Amino acid sequence: MEAQRFLQTMAQALSTMALYKAGHPARERVVDRAFAQLQELQAENPHPDFSFLGDEVIYGNVSVRELRDWDWSKRLVGIGVQRLEFEPEVTRDDFIVFLDDVALKFATPGGMVVDTAEAQQMGPRHTIRYGSLGIRSDTEEGRKLLEKEVLTATITYQMTEEIDSIKYMHDEVMKNGGLPLLEAEAVVRSLSVAMHGESEMMLPLLMLKDFDQYTTTHCLNVSVLVMALAEHLKLHARDVRSFGVAGLLHDLGKVKIPMEILNKPGKLTDDERTVMQSHTIEGAKLIITSDRELDMAAVVAYEHHIMLNGGGYPKRHYQRDCHKASNLVHVCDVYDALRTNRPYRAAWEAERVLGYIEEKAGSEFEPGIATKFVELMRSMEGRVAQVEYPDGEPAALAPGTPGVAAPLPA
Repeated sequence: MEAQRFLQTMAQALSTMALYKAGHPARERVVDRAFAQLQELQAENPHPDFSFLGDEVIYGNVSVRELRDWDWSKRLVGIGVQRLEFEPEVTRDDFIVFLDDVALKFATPGGMVVDTAEAQQMGPRHTIRYGSLGIRSDTEEGRKLLEKEVLTATITYQMTEEIDSIKYMHDEVMKNGGLPLLEAEAVVRSLSVAMHGESEMMLPLLMLKDFDQYTTTHCLNVSVLVMALAEHLKLHARDVRSFGVAGLLHDLGKVKIPMEILNKPGKLTDDERTVMQSHTIEGAKLIITSDRELDMAAVVAYEHHIMLNGGGYPKRHYQRDCHKASNLVHVCDVYDALRTNRPYRAAWEAERVLGYIEEKAGSEFEPGIATKFVELMRSMEGRVAQVEYPDGEPAALAPGTPGVAAPLPA
């Protein structure tokens, strides 16, 4: 893959530049090799762009699997390079200016590259942009406002593709019985990038327009909330995204629920509720038979309606603790369900939902996770981007039942 080869030769160039001064033949050779590799990459993609997310490298919207746990990704993030973009007309001189600046930051204790807007000034013709994922304004208040506006506009644009990806996943499950893992990972990566501004996390949450958009809206929101909570708990970046995939897929079993039950606006009969509750078992089966890498997501699909005190469903033959990811998804699932308008009740205000979670900590929810979730959501005041559901066709699924494990107070 040209993108992988370019990044590896770029890393070699940076390593060599730390050993030799400008003009040394070894330094010139490795710079020439890296620039030649960039030109080969641009022959197939004139405007390559990379995002570095700790232990993962994203090329465009695709994860470079061969570079997972690549040490240079972490090192670049450590000096503030989360984003790297090349214009088609980049020259060797532009490339050397970029390499020199990055090498200097590596050599300077605590060195950080300048903000993306300033980094655009570095090259002679502004052909290489690099820095953080965020943006800058003259004032802190203005920066936050611009950041939120850009985030909202970006995620609204991205949501169309992400919703299409979820429809595609559901179609593949229904037609072929297989789950396209790459599609799920791509959606989670996109959400992860959208969540992170220049200096602080934002929460892009999709707003429901029509009741028949609920499942798509809900699974995207739960994925965002779970990743935010996992970060708040200081979990490893790989675990954050794995939990995000589990949140995205937690209701996958609803593809097996008949539409007349899934869409029913009124109260379900006992038989209908039994069918509806089977989505946890069906989802686990679909995921576990699709990909061995998704064992944890299958567990979450099975457990996310089980309460701490043993209530909820499915019923277990013996008492045991749920997976940590299941506990995270459970509280995020309930929060988003109660914050959403449903045919049988209006959406609750955020503080009322947080009060309910606090009240049920220790019985329905694992208390430590419930406490951290409430702490997170209260700390995120002013940093939640309410994103309108994109115009177009409704979501593929449309459940008509609450996303909670037991009847809730009116």
